[in-house]
Amino acid sequence: MDNLSLGKLGESIACKYLTSIGYKIIERNFHRQWMEIDIVAIDGETLSFIEVKTRMEFDTISPEQSMTVQKIRKLKRSALFYKNLHHEFPELLRIDFVGVELNTDLSVKRINLIKNISS
Repeated sequence: MDNLSLGKLGESIACKYLTSIGYKIIERNFHRQWMEIDIVAIDGETLSFIEVKTRMEFDTISPEQSMTVQKIRKLKRSALFYKNLHHEFPELLRIDFVGVELNTDLSVKRINLIKNISS
């Protein structure tokens, strides 16, 4: 499975998981020039911008290890840009992370949600 397909599968799994715990998905794959946000959702009274990283069980780096300070900075800038376009959403903003690890048969081995990864 190529990286693009793996990423799309991970995002779909993350959306199902987030919905099951009460998040309301607003948008997937928001793109503008240099910006990309995997998932935009509302969690209670908070507008959440969610980065999803998907890895296979045999990968040498975990989804969490692939989340860099630079990526978080870029997500913060993207979140502010998105919020400026959408004044109707909650004022509270947060960057969340979902790590998805898959078995070789593409079944879910592990899902890890980290709320407010940018703090």
